[in-house]
Amino acid sequence: MSAEQEAPEPEDVPAGAEPEAGKPISVRAERGARMTPAEAVRDMRITLPARGNRTLRDLIERVNRDTEMKALWHAANVNAVTRLQINDHSWVHIQIVTNIGLKLLRELRRAGVEPGMVADYGMTKEDAEVVVVLGCLTHCLGMAIHRTGHEDMSLFLAADRLPRLLEGLYEQPELTIVQAEVLQTIISHRSDGVPLSVEAGVVRVADALDMAKGRSRIPFESGRVSIHSLSAAAIEEVRIKGTDGRVLIEIEMNNSAGLYQVDNLLRSKLRGSGLEDRIEVEATIGGESEKRLLPPFRL
Repeated sequence: MSAEQEAPEPEDVPAGAEPEAGKPISVRAERGARMTPAEAVRDMRITLPARGNRTLRDLIERVNRDTEMKALWHAANVNAVTRLQINDHSWVHIQIVTNIGLKLLRELRRAGVEPGMVADYGMTKEDAEVVVVLGCLTHCLGMAIHRTGHEDMSLFLAADRLPRLLEGLYEQPELTIVQAEVLQTIISHRSDGVPLSVEAGVVRVADALDMAKGRSRIPFESGRVSIHSLSAAAIEEVRIKGTDGRVLIEIEMNNSAGLYQVDNLLRSKLRGSGLEDRIEVEATIGGESEKRLLPPFRL
């Protein structure tokens, strides 16, 4: 799924593909981190398939006009790429995670999973989409301050902005419910988080699924070679599709180092998400020699 295009409807949609032809994700992240704030903000535009969800469409229009939110994404990327030399935390990461989260929620719904906004509050599936999208958009705002404890810092940065983004889209008491559910997705996305809703589980897993090649180039090429950077570089593509009342996540690797990314990092986010029984992960590898060593791997 191209991160700068609306996701198409087909059953098999790639997740986390490169957002601009010829420019890997990390190239754009590194380039963006060197821009002035005005230059960086000017280039940012979130796109996603709102379909018939008018509230979601209006929300994204507001987000795309919100220079403060965009400035926080830029500061998060400077901290991640320039100062810490870790993987991309720019608006490109936000774009990819948001589209993955929306795709994942819709596939789970088709598989019979009822979102918390519907099951617990009697609200609508469109409201659940708003919660997931806002959670994805704000989940790592705290990286603008510091990597350590960034989930907690994301809470108060998001809490300051949610009322303005949602003004007129919801009235009380539903407005407060939507804000509370978004904040739950933020705090639950960390590895030891405890999601209490389907929406929070979706944001947690979606964040982990931005793993395709490119995000690791910055630490890898700067000499910070580790199992984390090697494994991320080994992920070619992530695809999400519905199958037999479940959601299948297909991960294509170019070598077996990618297994660490899947087995350690994705597994930790999937475990405790509340979605374990509905999501199946299958990792396959290209190249004849390693294919013989590693048959399809499933979580």
